[in-house]
Amino acid sequence: MSISHYIKEIGRGRDGARALDRLHAADLFGRVLDRRVSDLEIGAFCVAMRIKGETAEEMAGFIDATRERMTLVPAAPTGRPTVVLPSYNGARKFPVLTPLLAQCLVNAGCRVIVHGMGTQEPGRVTSAQVLQAMQVPMLESVADVQDEHINYLPIAMLSPALHRLLEVRYTVGLRNSAHSLVKIINPCATRALVVGSYTHAEYLHAMNLIYREIAADALLLRGIEGESVADGRRVQAIDAYIGGLHQRLQEAQTGRITQVPDWPQDVSAPSTARYIQAVLAGDSPLPDPIQRQVVHIQHALRLMQGV
Repeated sequence: MSISHYIKEIGRGRDGARALDRLHAADLFGRVLDRRVSDLEIGAFCVAMRIKGETAEEMAGFIDATRERMTLVPAAPTGRPTVVLPSYNGARKFPVLTPLLAQCLVNAGCRVIVHGMGTQEPGRVTSAQVLQAMQVPMLESVADVQDEHINYLPIAMLSPALHRLLEVRYTVGLRNSAHSLVKIINPCATRALVVGSYTHAEYLHAMNLIYREIAADALLLRGIEGESVADGRRVQAIDAYIGGLHQRLQEAQTGRITQVPDWPQDVSAPSTARYIQAVLAGDSPLPDPIQRQVVHIQHALRLMQGV
């Protein structure tokens, strides 16, 4: 089933392309996920959307199509609030501390879902690798999700089709719509707080529009190296979206970075795991921006309960 008629709309460049409505965007993305089109068309879709950029309505349609096809995490039987931490960027210059945030949230009484590409990210140290060094395995089924532990779910288990689309990057050399989608989507069957992050300021406006369009429950900040954990070097702005309604929870620190946490210089998984375990044991201090992030997440969860 061809998507050439869609490519004619979205593939005319940044100025000539026309946006799709939510229903047609869902139809297009569903065909891509189902691989009812050729590899050439999938490549054309990825490049066209990369050049044009997704509108909020298009991304909402992409999310609709994905949730219809993915294995959703069931509700927590104990009623614990669920926090979702997408982790796809990993560490390059600084240790990936998403597992530290995850364990802090578990200790605070949250059910925590971390999802990502697993251990296969060339040139990066992933949360999955750090968690493995902490003796926290990747789960093989949503039935294995527990309240009292960090739950790492590879995206290939939640949605093999989405995983394949993410891997197109290795062939085409460019990110595509799936890379934005995985940082926004709620992979749970019920409400959950998704902690989103952005790397460049221009993405803040786009994500703001998307969260409003999908009536998201989300926390948004400029995480370190694109991860959903706060930058331990400085306080960043944090925004909450509860049912799509926005409020600012924290203003950004101004001025130069004056203090750097006592992070390990070695960003490898074993070194990062040892640092995280030292923080959790109280032998090293928890960076203040991460502590503040935990408090803001707890506040956002209370707001969700009041809606």
